[in-house]
Amino acid sequence: MKTVLMVAEKPSLAQSIAKILSQGNMSSHKGLNGTCSVHEYTGTFAGQTVRFKMTSVCGHVMTLDFLGKYNKWDKVDPAELFSQAPTEKKEANPKLNMVKFLQVEGKGCDYIVLWLDCDKEGENICFEVLDTVLPVMNQARSNEKTVFRARFSSITDTDICNAMARLGEPDHNEALSVDARQELDLRIGCAFTRFQTKYFQGKYGNLDSSLISFGPCQTPTLGFCVERHDKIQSFKPETYWVLQAKVEATSKKEKAKQRPLALNTVEMLRVASSSLGMGPQHAMQTAERLYTQGYISYPRTETTHYPENFDLKGPLRQQANHPYWADTVKQLLTEGINRPRKGHDAGDHPPITPMRSATEAELGSEAWRLYEYITRHFIATISYDCKYLQSSISFRIGPEHFTCTGKTVISPGFTEIMPWQSIPLEESLPTCQRGDAFSVGEVKLLEKQTTPPDYLTEAELITLMEKHGIGTDASIPVHINNICQRNYVTVESGRRLKPTNLGIVLVHGYYKIDAELVLPTIRSAVEKQLNLIAQGKADYRQVLGHTLDIFKRKFHYFVDSIAGMDELMEVSFSPLAATGKPLSRCGKCHRFMKYIQAKPSRLHCSHCDETYTLPQNGTIKLYKELRCPLDDFELVLWSSGSRGKSYPLCPYCANHPPFRDMKKGMGCNECTHPTCQHSLSMLGIGQCVECENGVLVLDPTSGPKWKVACNKCNVVAHCFDNAHRVRVSPETCSICEAALLDVDFNKAKSPLPGDETQHTGCVFCDPIFQELVELKHAASCHPMHRGGPGRRQGRGRGRGRRPPGKPSARRPKDKMSALAAYFV
Repeated sequence: MKTVLMVAEKPSLAQSIAKILSQGNMSSHKGLNGTCSVHEYTGTFAGQTVRFKMTSVCGHVMTLDFLGKYNKWDKVDPAELFSQAPTEKKEANPKLNMVKFLQVEGKGCDYIVLWLDCDKEGENICFEVLDTVLPVMNQARSNEKTVFRARFSSITDTDICNAMARLGEPDHNEALSVDARQELDLRIGCAFTRFQTKYFQGKYGNLDSSLISFGPCQTPTLGFCVERHDKIQSFKPETYWVLQAKVEATSKKEKAKQRPLALNTVEMLRVASSSLGMGPQHAMQTAERLYTQGYISYPRTETTHYPENFDLKGPLRQQANHPYWADTVKQLLTEGINRPRKGHDAGDHPPITPMRSATEAELGSEAWRLYEYITRHFIATISYDCKYLQSSISFRIGPEHFTCTGKTVISPGFTEIMPWQSIPLEESLPTCQRGDAFSVGEVKLLEKQTTPPDYLTEAELITLMEKHGIGTDASIPVHINNICQRNYVTVESGRRLKPTNLGIVLVHGYYKIDAELVLPTIRSAVEKQLNLIAQGKADYRQVLGHTLDIFKRKFHYFVDSIAGMDELMEVSFSPLAATGKPLSRCGKCHRFMKYIQAKPSRLHCSHCDETYTLPQNGTIKLYKELRCPLDDFELVLWSSGSRGKSYPLCPYCANHPPFRDMKKGMGCNECTHPTCQHSLSMLGIGQCVECENGVLVLDPTSGPKWKVACNKCNVVAHCFDNAHRVRVSPETCSICEAALLDVDFNKAKSPLPGDETQHTGCVFCDPIFQELVELKHAASCHPMHRGGPGRRQGRGRGRGRRPPGKPSARRPKDKMSALAAYFV
C-alpha cells in the first residue's frame, strides 16, 4: 500500500484537516520533536487505496542567514554584506528539529500533498518542505506526478473536501518572490543596522535601545509617525470665527448610507486598533487562531469582493440561532439577502467571513470581540443600505444667507447589526415649510483657533502603509510592532503612536543624508518588482542584483555622511562618559567604570575609553569588591531575580574570552580557569539533569536560601534552606562522580539527625540530601544512573580534570517531563 504524506502549516490545522478528510476515523501520535502530531488513516488517492499521514510544520522550516564569520559584527565590514557575504538556509528553530522530523515522516512515502497557507509565504514554505522531504521519499516512476498543492480559504468540510478533489501544484514564482524579499531585508537591514548601532552606541549612553535598527519597510513606517510629529511641532494656530443663529425654514431629499464593503485584512486591523483597542500584531495573531479553529476564513486577504459563485447563505445560516443577531439573520434568510457591493478583487482569498457560530464563553473575551466584529461586518455586507431623509433648511437674517442640514432615519438597514454606524438622533431637524417666518432668538460671534493634528493612530498608520505599498497585509503588523519594540515610538492612549527622541532623530538624520532611506517611494517600487517576480514577469536574480546595487551605493554615501546624523544625536543624547553611575573598577587604570543601565546595559571606562557589554534582562551590582585573577577587573553580579539564577562575571573576560572553550558573554559559572574560586572548575557540581550541555553550579551568593543553577539552560534548584554555609568539596561521589557538597547548618534549625550540624554528601545519591534538595527526584535522570559517563567527564575543577562532556544517550522524554515540575 502506498503512502501519502500531507503537511499543513500548524499542528492545530493538521488535526482539523485530517479530522475532516478521515471523517474522524484516524489514529494520532506525537512526532519525534514532541511538538507536531502525526494523524494516520486509510483512504483513496489517485484511484487506489493508500495510507495517509497528516502532519505539520510550525511556520517556516528554514530561515536565511549569513555564513560563518559574516554573522560576527566585529569581524566584517557591514559593506561586505551587500554582495560578498555568502548566505545559507538554516533551520528556523533548531530546537524543533523540524528537518529531521519531516525526513523521518517522509521516508518511504510515495506522494506529498502540501496544505500550507495559501499566500506567498505559504508557497515559500511549500518548497522548504519539498527540499527537505523529496530526497527521502520513494523515487517516482517516469512522468508520475508525486507533488500536489491544496488550495483552500477556510477550515470547513466543504472547502477542505473541495481542495482535496482539486489538487494543483505549488507556485515557484511566488516562492521566489519571498526568497528575494528575505535576502533583500537581510542584507540591507543588517548592513545599516550593524553600522549605526556600533557607531551610536559607542558614543552615547542613554539611547535606551539595544539595537539601532534599520529596515526597508520598518524605517518608512517610522517616517510616517515622525512626519505627523513634525506637523504638530510646526503648527501655528490661526483665528477663525463661527456665526451661530437660532432660526429655521426647508427642503427634503431621500438618501442612503451604503453598507460596508466585504472585509479584508487591512480594514480588520484598522478597526481592531481604533475600536477594539487591539494592536495590529495581537489582532492578527487572534485572527489566525480563530481561523485555525475553524471560526473564520483565512484572515490574510487584500480582496473586498465576493466571487459571484460564493455561497453567502451558508455562513449566514450558521448564525441563525445566535443569541445576539438571530432575529436579523432570520429576517434576511426569509426576505432574501442583498448582494454585497462590488469591491476590489486582488485574486488571492475571499473576504474574511465567519464560518461557524461561536459565543464569548467558547472563545474568551479577546477573541470574541474580534469574532463579533467580523460576524457583524459580514451580516452588514449582505444587509440593505440605511435609508434616511436629508432635510436642508435655507434662511436669511438680514443680508446674510445661512444653510443647515439634518437627517431622519427611514429604514435603518445594515446599521441594525452595526449600531455604531447608525445616524445619531441629534442630526435630525424640527419640521418646517418653505415660507415659514421665525423670530431670531440669538446671534453670537464665536472666536476660535485652529488646532494641530493629533499623533497618528495605528489605524491611520495602517491606511498610510497600504496606500504607499509599505509591507503586505501579513507584514504590516510586524513592522508596526518593531518600531514599538525598538523604542522608536510609544503607544499612547487611543492607540496613538508618539515618536521617541531616538525615533525622531533617526528619521531627521535619514532626511538630512538621503531622504529616500525613509520615504515610502523606493520600498513601494521594490514591492512592485517583487510582485512581478510572483507573477513570473520579472527575473528573480535581476531584481535582487539591481536593488542591492542601489542600496549598496546608498549605504556608502550614508557612512560617508554619518556626521550629519551625529550632529542631531549630540543635541538629544549624552556622551558615554557623562552617562551612568560609578560601579566597579577598571583592571587597567583602576578607576571606577560607570554602569549604564539604559539598553543595552554596559560598563564604560571614560579614562581608557573602553566599553564592556553585560548580560541583558537582569540586574547588575558589585560583587564583594572581588577581582578577577586574570585581569584585575572587579567582578559584578548578574541576577534575574530572587527566584531565578545569578552568577558573578568579569567585565573584561565576558568581552574578551580568556580560554578557547569560552565564548563572548560568558560569566564565571562557565569559566574554565583551573583555580579561580569563582569559576566552573571550583563551583561546578555535575551535569545538568535537564539539558545535555549544561553543568549545575552552586550559587555562592544565594544563602540562606541556597540555589544551584545550570550554566546553560534555565534550570534552578533550591536546596538546604537556612544552611549556614555550603561549599563544593574537592571529593567526588563514588556512585555518580558528581562533586560532593559540604553543608553546615545552624544548630537551632538543623534538619540532620541527632544534634549534627555538618554533613558531606552527593545531591544525587546521598539519602539525607535527597530530602533537602529539589534534585531528589532527578537521581534516575543523572548520567551515571543511566549508564552514561557520569563524573568521568565531570565538572572539571582543575587538578587534572576536564570540563564537562555530554551524556552518551538522551534522557527519556517521560523522565524529563516528570522532572520539570521540580524546577522553577
